[in-house]
Amino acid sequence: MKWKKKGQILSTEGQAKWNVSHGMCPTADNIEGDIFRIYYSGRDNLNRSLVGYVDIDINNPEKILCISEEPVLGLGELGTFDDNGVTPIWIINHDNKKYLYYVGWNLGSTVRMAEMSGLAISEDKGESFKRASRAPILGRTDREPLTIICAPCVMKDEHDWKMWYVSGEEWVHKNLIKYNIKYAYSKDGIKWDRDGQVCIGFNKNEYAFARPSVLKEDGIYKMWFSFKNGLEDYRYQMGYAESKDGIDWVRKDEMNNIVKSESGWDSEMVCYPYVFNHKEKKYMLYNGNGYGKSGFGIAVLENE
Repeated sequence: MKWKKKGQILSTEGQAKWNVSHGMCPTADNIEGDIFRIYYSGRDNLNRSLVGYVDIDINNPEKILCISEEPVLGLGELGTFDDNGVTPIWIINHDNKKYLYYVGWNLGSTVRMAEMSGLAISEDKGESFKRASRAPILGRTDREPLTIICAPCVMKDEHDWKMWYVSGEEWVHKNLIKYNIKYAYSKDGIKWDRDGQVCIGFNKNEYAFARPSVLKEDGIYKMWFSFKNGLEDYRYQMGYAESKDGIDWVRKDEMNNIVKSESGWDSEMVCYPYVFNHKEKKYMLYNGNGYGKSGFGIAVLENE
């Protein structure tokens, strides 16, 4: 599995009034032909995440064709789970609508933050999105009582909908939480069932996993994700795993060669992958330094 970096798509130097900094969690939607809309979260002058997009030609991804003048998804109502930020994670085209699964941000009280999973739906081809509910689609349970239940990767499978998401296991202290990747399922992509099934757990010294990205190919589920190794290391690196049923996974990190660069916008870390296929090629959108503060780039898989 040899990834070749093609370059940075978005830098974060005041691209729009709503996007003062950051280009976090790029999420691709094929509009037509080779044109893709990349949803992402930029931050405003109060450091709050909002969802907008850039359009690109996948054959020349470093040239931005257009950028949304306004956010397509803004903050939730005061006091709701997403009143301090929204970040796109996954998009599904279903029944002539676009289902955008996202992270809603709250400021914490006794702990640093709260992140929950939301769903917004577009009926105007992605120009705007309306929340399916003002509440998160994954609520707290006795098995998952903590403030991190987020980053849903969603797949419409043969008979049902599947989700892989990030879930907190323990707050070590108010600024540090341990979180791994779990599994949920649904009949309609809106109401979800789960029992806390862990898909990707901790190896020695690991404590954080982020943004699973799953494809199913030749009967095998393939997952790319980010992880942190060592409580003192804030920098993500990329991992990879495979599964026959989408629930029990085997780590194969050695197969995934995308690593930080020697210099530049992704020289400190690579994180938050979004992997997709187009015309017999496999692409990865990803973030670099500062968890998206340096924008996002793209890589293509060679010699598969």
